[in-house]
Amino acid sequence: MAGSTRATMRDVAALAGVSTKTVSNVVTGTVPVNADTRARVEQAMRKLDFVPNLSARSLRNGRSGVIAVALPYLATSFSAELLDHIVQAARLKGFAVQIEQTGSEPRRERELLSRARAHLIDGLILNPIRLEDSALTDADRQLPVVLIGEVEQQVADHVGIDSVAGAAEMTRHVIERGARRIAVLGGDEQHGIATATSRLRLQGVRQALAEAGLPADPRLTANHADWTIAGGAEAMIELLSRGVAFDAVLGFTDSLATGALHALHGRGIRVPEDVLVTGFDDVELSRFTEPALSTVQIDRAAFAGAAVDLLAERIADPSGTPRSITVPHRLVVRDSTRATPGGWIPGS
Repeated sequence: MAGSTRATMRDVAALAGVSTKTVSNVVTGTVPVNADTRARVEQAMRKLDFVPNLSARSLRNGRSGVIAVALPYLATSFSAELLDHIVQAARLKGFAVQIEQTGSEPRRERELLSRARAHLIDGLILNPIRLEDSALTDADRQLPVVLIGEVEQQVADHVGIDSVAGAAEMTRHVIERGARRIAVLGGDEQHGIATATSRLRLQGVRQALAEAGLPADPRLTANHADWTIAGGAEAMIELLSRGVAFDAVLGFTDSLATGALHALHGRGIRVPEDVLVTGFDDVELSRFTEPALSTVQIDRAAFAGAAVDLLAERIADPSGTPRSITVPHRLVVRDSTRATPGGWIPGS
């Protein structure tokens, strides 16, 4: 807006062509608003740089106006990009965001849940590494919590993707390119951490292999505790040291796949001429690796918006039935799989 005058709900309503009550419903999440209307209101809010009055709202309802987001690791590209979208979506709802790193420790999750109970934060968006180890139990259902990522039980509101389908699509893609000995980074159940993400994506890989009549060789799976670029390089080096031939590598994240590219380059193994390499998530980095990574793209803006919307609804109505939203994904093909691979053979 011109000058220093702060935009009001009335200004947003006028620009969006809706009532002030509709704007209020979009901000608070207390009443569902159809997607087109919500998008129009949110666009008007961004254009006017509208910021809801957190202090006034907190005085009325006894809430802090702060939500927490807890991810296992903050240093990955996926976490950074997802947090950016969550902060933007939360701002449109009038929430400030407190960011936490759990390091996949249930103790840290318990601290966050205790804080929610004490009303120091209004709600929590949590990405548990393993639901069976998480501090979130059936007894916590009354808390304003939204789970994100892959979970295998419905114990709270949840936003995720179909990891089984995404991993199966990527596996079918490299098989169609001619790959027959497919290695996996992030799916080693024996030596790695069997997270929900790992289990579900490995399930998708095995489904696609079975469809094609190809073996699932456990020697061609490796994992590392940290799903970082360094972790991907270490897992790739471990695979190479086993001396088992392969012609494709599926990274369960783009970071793992980027580390694999580095390790393969260091051994003089060409991508995609010798070995195909794929990632998962489509973070910004995946477009700028050499070669650029084929990957599974997740709409992180939609993912973050759905999580914040669900949390706002849960804060307004703690008694509702838990809901689950699956965000669409799509296969993105880039140079790392644009060839028929010759394959890597030990000693070559």
